[in-house]
This record gives sequence, structure tokens and C-alpha cells, in this order.
Amino acid sequence: MTGDTRRDGAWLRRFHPAPDAGVRLVCFPHAGGSATFYFPVSGALSRSMEVLAVQYPGRQDRHGEPCVSDIGELADRVVEELLSLDTKPLALFGHSMGATVAYEVARRLEGKGIKPLRLFVSGRRAPSRTRDENVHQRDDTGLIAELKRLGGTNTQSLDDPDVLRMILPAVRSDYKAVESYRHLPGPPLGCPVVALTGDDDPRVTLDEAKAWSEHTVGGFELKVYEGGHFYLNSHATAVTEAISAGIAEPSPTGPPASDR
Repeated sequence: MTGDTRRDGAWLRRFHPAPDAGVRLVCFPHAGGSATFYFPVSGALSRSMEVLAVQYPGRQDRHGEPCVSDIGELADRVVEELLSLDTKPLALFGHSMGATVAYEVARRLEGKGIKPLRLFVSGRRAPSRTRDENVHQRDDTGLIAELKRLGGTNTQSLDDPDVLRMILPAVRSDYKAVESYRHLPGPPLGCPVVALTGDDDPRVTLDEAKAWSEHTVGGFELKVYEGGHFYLNSHATAVTEAISAGIAEPSPTGPPASDR
């Protein structure tokens, strides 16, 4: 895998180069996640689009760098990297914390006159919906318990002290970033938004997912899958098909749609 990986600056990873693709998809990981989470997505979509995965500081090949515990700063830095690339129509996909970062990136891009083709937000409530959460303030045992509850991390790895020493600082920083995030007033997005969620996600209710419709005038669609917070691990093919179809379709008009 590492032999195929190409870095576009410190922040972006390109696992399956597709220089002739006419569309670029930028993928944002969840709290504690890394760019390699999207390796399968890149492989599945590389024939039709160029897939870039964001690598936040403090993990994998950026393990020696300080973590960033502010959503706005993460978005600012990613936008800098994207603006340094050649111009190409792009779409954004983010899961969990990554959905919020992707949304803030979309806001910044549109502020610069660049409208994404679509924003795909997965496993995350709308920015205007808040909860009083403090996972980042728990001790290591409490943090590990939350990771096990959500099911996105291999359970055996969470029992390995060496693995925990590597990943917990980034996990804690990411949870601080997303739990301290508060949506700032501003114009709604002009690009379409597609929200994807599991029907048994403890982190997102269907009403919280539907509320993404309030953040765009470009059209909204909700897709609901069986499963919890990491429903997409069990529905990988359906999710990549939804991305492909969404990017290929013209911008939606009319009332919000739902697959529910």
C-alpha cells in the first residue's frame, strides 16, 4: 500500500493516482482516524475520479507533529492545501468528525468562489445541533470505552498498550476539537448536501441528520442504512455507489429527498 501512496503536501494522501480523472473527491476521517481509512474507497472509485484522503497531524506518518484540536484550524489548513492543487471540480466526503471538517472546508471554498459538486456528510449531526459531550475529558479508560462502544477500532488493538500509546493522544485531541466546535452564523452552502447515517447510531438521531438540510440551498438528500456509527464498514459498496451516483447527477431541486 505504501508503495502506491503519494503525498500532496503534508495533509493529503493519494493512494491510487488518477491523473486523467475529471473529478476530485476529498475524504475526511473520523476522530482518531487516518487517511488510510479511505484506502478501500480510493480503490473502488479510482477509475472514475481522483480520490484524496486527508491526513490530520499526530498520527501515522505525521505522528511526531502536534495534534490540532480546533475544527476551524483544521479546515483552514486543508483549504490551503486544496488551493495549491490544480483546479478540478471537487466533492467532499467526511465521516463523523470528518463531516464537520468537510462542511467547514466547503464554507471556506464557497467563500472563495469555489462551489463543491457535493458535500457528503456521514455519521454526524448537523452543525446547528449540539450536545453537551465531554469524552475528551475522560481518563484513558473512559476514552477507550467510548471507542469500543462506537465500534470503529479493532477491539484487540485497544488492549495493546503500545497501540494505545500511539493513538490516544490523537483521539483525545480530535474529540476535543469536535466537542468544542460551535457553528458560527453565515450563509448556507450553495452546493448540494447528502447526509448518510446508520439507523442505530448513538451519536446521530435521524432528526439530527435531517437538520443538515438547513445548511444548504443547493438541495438535500438523506440516506439511511442499517447499523451504528460505523455503518459504512458494512455498507461499503452502497456508500461508494452513492458517492458515484451523487457526483454524476445534476444538482437536485425541489424538496429534500430521503431513502428512508
